Order: sequence, then structure tokens, then C-alpha cells
Amino acid sequence: MQTSKLAEGLKGSEIIKIAGEVNALKAQGEVIYNQTIGDFDATIFPIPEELKSEIIAAYHNNQTNYPAANGMEVLRESVSSYLSNRLGLDYSKNEILISGGARPLIYAIYQTVLDLEDTVLYPVPSWNNDAYTYLARNNSVIIETTPENKFMPTVEDIKPHIKHVNLIALCSPLNPTGTTFDKQTLTDISKLVVDENKRRLQNNEKPLYVLYDQIYWQLTYGSTEHYNPVELVPEMRDCTIFVDGISKAFAATGVRVGWAFGPVHVINKMKAMLSHIGAWSPKAEQMATASYLNQTEAVSNYLEHIKSELDFRLHRFYDGFQSLKSEGFPVNAIEPEAALYLTVQIDLIGKTTTEGNTLSTIQEVTSYLLTEAKLAIVPFYAFGTSEDSNWFRLSVGTSKKEDISTIFELLKQALNNVS
Repeated sequence: MQTSKLAEGLKGSEIIKIAGEVNALKAQGEVIYNQTIGDFDATIFPIPEELKSEIIAAYHNNQTNYPAANGMEVLRESVSSYLSNRLGLDYSKNEILISGGARPLIYAIYQTVLDLEDTVLYPVPSWNNDAYTYLARNNSVIIETTPENKFMPTVEDIKPHIKHVNLIALCSPLNPTGTTFDKQTLTDISKLVVDENKRRLQNNEKPLYVLYDQIYWQLTYGSTEHYNPVELVPEMRDCTIFVDGISKAFAATGVRVGWAFGPVHVINKMKAMLSHIGAWSPKAEQMATASYLNQTEAVSNYLEHIKSELDFRLHRFYDGFQSLKSEGFPVNAIEPEAALYLTVQIDLIGKTTTEGNTLSTIQEVTSYLLTEAKLAIVPFYAFGTSEDSNWFRLSVGTSKKEDISTIFELLKQALNNVS
């Protein structure tokens, strides 16, 4: 029995496939260092105690019926204040939409601003834009980025396609790379969009929108600064739809509180779209988040703590790869800037193992690292790049500090066992 053509054509997640291999090895008693998932081990990175207490209190107060379709007013007001105080962005409660995490919001943006056969431009590697474009039955322009630009798109990448696309999907800090837009690049892209929309207005054409996913914006390290299109080019306000929430900065991936904000006519249509799907964030969690975001000192203390812990792990892994590189091993890494990801290169294509097996594909390299180094990481082709890319995402949300030296001992041994 066949399902719809849409369902039949939807590709499975490569990360889930790798997770299957990881679980199979664990079932055999193997110790696996699983750095694949963009999530947190809650025993290492629990949510803030104040947020947890607010959630429990909300359930005790019977906040368990349907929430408002666009999110509880008190939360939208709290988010509005938070954006103003922390980012200098002024969006009213009516320009904000609450949902059960970021995913429904991204889906709603695609469904709201695009018609069938419209075209989405997105860079790769990037998270899930291929799936959202497919589900919305849209065409795509895919920009394969380069390590020289930290895998971030440039204005030169986008400009040749600007007249022919309807949505540009951007993310900074970027999943899977943990890298960010610099100020000049994002300014140039934003000016390009503004100029294109002026041209379209004169010709009575549909506007070009930008989806700006900044879910990791609070997790930046060192001198890295987060920028957004509206602060750099205020005219971008009319065409930028932001995606944000608590899932990453507060290790609250399972709490399911996300928000979008942007032009009110788009937000209202997204609200109508999601009201039919029922993708609400639970009411108790909404009430709790509203209260927590107003606890300025508690929020600042938690962010300082989690950033310190993530930064330590990212730089320990980065230093480890740089040390292996200095010893002549075919590896590299891009210095971490943000999020919980490190971009690493492991160039083993064409190498032969001690058992006489030649590693001919990235899939084989990934499996070799898993079985021989006990290290699970995600190849960039899982995020849309060409399958010969030898770059990987390494996530530190589940890593224990004391395990990192062991990981590099095993990795060095595995690298020594190929020639």
C-alpha cells in the first residue's frame, strides 16, 4: 500500500541512521562517545533551577488548559521586553508568535510566505532546509559554502540568484558549524535584499523574505558578536522573520518554548496556520518561561555558566584537533565561535586500514571512526553538502570533561591504523 507522493519522497534523517549504528554498538556493550546530537545531556546541562521551579509551580496552579493561539499574552510581553533589553530590538507582543519550539515556526514561515513552486535559497551545510523546502513543495537554490568563509554564505554567493528567489533561509550562529556572520557580510546581504525589494515594489512583484534563525544567538564565545539584519539595516524589518526560543541557550530542548517575530501581517498568518496544526507550547511552560525571562540576574548567571562550560569543551576539542594536525595527521578544525558545535575535518578518503580495507566514501570513514575510535560525529553531507565533503559536526552538549582526553587517545590510535 503506497502513501502520498509527498510522504514517499521524504528522505530519512542521516543523523538518525548514525544513531542506529551507535545504539547497535552500545547494545553490544561498547562505550561510544556520541557527539552527534544537537542536544544536551540533562545530567550535565540541566535547565535553570528557577525555570524548573516556575514550571512545577505552573502545574500546581493548574495552568493545563489550552493556551492562546499565538501564545500567552504574558509570555509575548516578556519576550518583547527580553528582545528589547538584550538585543535592542523593539517588537510588540502582537508581532511575536509562540510555538512548541522552533520547528513549527520554520514550517509555518515556509507555508505562509511561499506559494507552490516558489524558490528558496539556502546555504549548505545547514539544518533541515532541504526538508522544509520539500514539504512546502518549493524549488531550491543551494549555495555550497566553503571553509575559507567559515561555511557562511557571502553576498557574492547570493547576488546572482537574488532576482529569482522568494525566500532566503539564513542561520547565525549556524547549525552545524558553530560559526557566525561577521558584521560586514550580513550588512552587505541585507542591503542586497532591501535593494531587490525596492525593485520588486516598483514592478509589482512579490517581496523577497528572509528567514533568520538565531536560536543560538546567546551562545557566543570570546570576541564573537551576534548580529541580525534589522539592527544593521533597519529597512530589513519589513521582510525579516526571526526564529528564536529557549531551547539552546537554556538547555531546554524538551521544554518546547520557541518564538518567531517579524512583520505583523506575516505573524498573524503564521498564527492562523499553526492554530489548525495545534503546535502550541504547553501553557504551563509558557507561564513559567514568562516569569523566568524577567528574572534578569538569574538569566545572566545561567548564561554565564553554560557559556563557560560549552566554551571549555569546544576549545578542548579544538586544541586536540590542532595538536593532531601539528603531528601530521590529516585533520583540522575551525576555531569555535558559538553554539555547541565544532567544525572538524578528517581526511581519510583513500586511506587503507590495517585490515586492508580502503575507505572509499565518507560513510565508510564515519563508520570507521565509530567502530575504531568509538567516536560518533555527523558528516556534513547530512546537512546537504556534497557527499565527498570530509568535514563533520562535533557536538559537545553531551560530553564530559574527563572523557575528552580519552577520545583523543582513541582517535589518535585509529588515525595511526590507516595509511
